[in-house]
Amino acid sequence: MYRPRTRRRRWLAGLTAGALAVTGLTAMMTPAAHAAPPGGGNGGGHGKNPELMRILRSMTLEEKAAQLFVLQIHGKSADTTDPADVAANRRLYGAGNAAQVMARYRPGGFIYYGNNIDDPHQVAAFSNGIQRAAMAGPHRIPATIATDQEGGIVARIQPPATQSPGAMALAAGRRTGDARALARITGRELRAIGINQDYAPDADVNVNPANPVIGVRSFGSDPGLVSDMVTAQIRGYRSGGVTATAKHFPGHGDTTTDSHSGVPEIDHTRREWERLDLPPFRAAIAAGVDSIMTAHIVVPSLDPSGDPATLSRPILTGILRDRLGYRGVVVTDALDMQGVRDKYGDERIPVLALKAGADVLLKPPVDDDGAGVFPRQLAAVVAAVESGELTEERIDASVYRILELKHERGLFRDPYTDESRVGEVVGTPAHLAAAQRAADRTTTLVENDAGVLPLRPGARDVLVTGWGVSTTAALGTEIARRGATATIRQTGIRPTRAQIDEAAEAARGQDLVVAVTNRAWDVEDEPGHNGPGQMNLVKALAATGTPVVVIAVRDPYDIAWFPEATTYLATYSYTAEALRSAAKTLFGELNPRGRLPVAIPVRDEPGTALYRFGHGLGYRR
Repeated sequence: MYRPRTRRRRWLAGLTAGALAVTGLTAMMTPAAHAAPPGGGNGGGHGKNPELMRILRSMTLEEKAAQLFVLQIHGKSADTTDPADVAANRRLYGAGNAAQVMARYRPGGFIYYGNNIDDPHQVAAFSNGIQRAAMAGPHRIPATIATDQEGGIVARIQPPATQSPGAMALAAGRRTGDARALARITGRELRAIGINQDYAPDADVNVNPANPVIGVRSFGSDPGLVSDMVTAQIRGYRSGGVTATAKHFPGHGDTTTDSHSGVPEIDHTRREWERLDLPPFRAAIAAGVDSIMTAHIVVPSLDPSGDPATLSRPILTGILRDRLGYRGVVVTDALDMQGVRDKYGDERIPVLALKAGADVLLKPPVDDDGAGVFPRQLAAVVAAVESGELTEERIDASVYRILELKHERGLFRDPYTDESRVGEVVGTPAHLAAAQRAADRTTTLVENDAGVLPLRPGARDVLVTGWGVSTTAALGTEIARRGATATIRQTGIRPTRAQIDEAAEAARGQDLVVAVTNRAWDVEDEPGHNGPGQMNLVKALAATGTPVVVIAVRDPYDIAWFPEATTYLATYSYTAEALRSAAKTLFGELNPRGRLPVAIPVRDEPGTALYRFGHGLGYRR
C-alpha cells in the first residue's frame, strides 16, 4: 500500500489491500473496441452510415451547433401554457415551452428533473410531444430525452415507477445479477415513458468518506467491485432500451468539495489515479458504454493547467479518446455547476469543452440577472467555427456521434412511446417484487454488540425518532404492524438542543428506540452542512439506558461519530423497499446479508478502519 502524502489523502488508507492490488494499470491504455482515430475526426464519411451522413451534410452550422445541447425545460407538457412555466422558459430561451424551443433552436434534446414529473402517463405524453416537435423539423432528427435515474437517493421518476436500490446498496448485496436486472427494469420503464438516456451508472470509486456529492451514489471503495457493478448496469440499461452513461470521468470519488458549488481538486498521483479511479471507466469502455459524462474536477496529475476535466484536452482527448480509445459520446456534467464556471466566462465554456473533446453540452446556466445563457453559448460555438478557433469538421464529428447514438437506440425508426401501454411496463408487480428482493439482500448489520437484534414480534413501546418525516413514519408503520406501539418523533436533519432533550425524555419511557440518521458524520456547524445535532441526538438517546437501534439511511459512516451505539444497521437509502428490508431485519424475518462496500474509518483517524471493507453481521439460526 502506498503512503499518502497529505492528511486528506489518508482516507485512501482505509481501503482494503484488494482495492489497491488491482492489476497494474500503468500499461492501461490498450486500445479498446471503441477505438477512434486520434482527434475524433469524422474520417470524411468513410465507414459511416450513409443516411446519417446525408442528414449531417444537409444541416446548417447553426443546426449542427444546436444539436450539441441538451437543455432543461420548465413544464410538464411539451405545449404547456402554465403562466409560471412559460415565463421561466422565456427567461431561458425566449420561447414558452418545449415545443417552441424545439421549433426555434432544434436542440439535441432535453433533460427531465423532478419538476417535470407528475406520473408515468404524463411523462410519456410529454416525451411524445417533444418528439413530435423534433420530427416536425426539416431533418426529422429525434430528440434525446434524458434524466438521472441512478436509483436510491437519485431518482427523478418516483413511485409508482419501480425504485431500484442505489449503487452502494446494490454493492452491499454483492450480486451483479441484481445490478443488471434492476438496471434493465429501470431502462424498460424509462423507455416506456419516452426517456431514452439515463445518466447512470455512477462509476466513481468513493474512497473519501467525507465526499459531499457522491457517497452512496458510488458502488464503493474497491475499484474491482465498482467495475463489476458498473459493467453489469451498463448491460442492464442497454437491454432495457436506454443509453447508459458512466460518470464522472476521470473520477469524482475523492473530494471534499461539491462541484455544484465549488471546484474540487483531486490530488491523486497519476499512479494512484490509474489504480483507483480508472478501472471502472476502463471496464465501462470494454463493455461498450455508449456515453461517458465528464467531471468538473481539477486533477493536476493528469492536467497541471488547473482546468476542470470537462475543459481539459489532455484528459478528454489525450486520455479518454486517444489513449483509452473511446469513440462513444462524451457528455459534460451540467454547465450550470460552479465547478466549471469559476475560471472562464459562461460563453467560453462550451467552446472550450468542445476543444477538449466533449460532444454534448448539458444544461446551460442562467446569468446573474436570471436570463438563460444558452442563446449566447449557441452563438459562441457558431462564432468559434466562423473564426477558425473550431473547425466545422470538429463539430461534424460530435454531431455524427450524437446522430449515430440516436440511430442505435432506434429513435430514427420510431421515437415515440405507446402511451396506452405505460401501465403494462411501469411499476408492475414483477418489477416491484424484483426491487424488494434486491433490497432485502443489501441491508447491512454493522453492530449488534448488545444482542438487541433480532426482535421478537409482540407488544412493546417503541420510539421512532431522528431524520425524515416519511422515513420515521414508514418505519413506525412497519414496527406497529408487528405488534408494537410506535411513537414518532421526527427531529430533522439538524436537531436542536430542545428537540434532542425532548426525544431523550420520551425515550426513557420506552422499551426500545429506533433512531434514523442521514449523514450524521457531517458535523460541521456551518451553512450547507448538517451540523452535530444528529450525533448529539444518538449520544443523548444512548445515555438514557433504553436500548437504541440506529439505522443509517444514507452514508454508512455515521457510527464513527457515536461509538456509544451498540446496534447499527446501514440501508444506504430511504426508499420504501429499503425501509421494509430494515424492518424485516429488525424482527429477524431477514437474516442480514449485506456487507460493507466501503471501510468505515475511526473518527479523526482516517487511516484506521473501525469496520473493514466487507464487514457484515448475520443472525445465528
